[in-house]
Amino acid sequence: MRASSTVFLHRRLLRMGTWFVYLIECRGASFYTGIATDVDRRYAMHVAGKGARYTRAHPPQQLLARFEFPDRSAASRAEYAIKQLGAAQKRALCAGTWLPEFLGGPGSLTFGTALGTSPAPAGSRT
Repeated sequence: MRASSTVFLHRRLLRMGTWFVYLIECRGASFYTGIATDVDRRYAMHVAGKGARYTRAHPPQQLLARFEFPDRSAASRAEYAIKQLGAAQKRALCAGTWLPEFLGGPGSLTFGTALGTSPAPAGSRT
């Protein structure tokens, strides 16, 4: 098998294999959400300053959560949905006290009252 065929096959298997959405708490209490097939390796890259531009500017403090998906497409959709959540919702998701519908949960928790915190103002970075 030629090297180019091996690379193509490897990339195809990565697209078809298990993917994860992960959340990192960064300096300044902000969150970074990403997708990867190997979360531990990707987190190590973020810590080493070789990950995303955001985590180079806001160094990671800890890996908060990871969620498994059957393929890259499903992981990408979940990543987008998580990025739309407010900070309180992301904290509840990572703490395991809330699971949104797109992750198989009821998704009906009202934030502000149930967690004793107010929702993040519109347009704030989380």
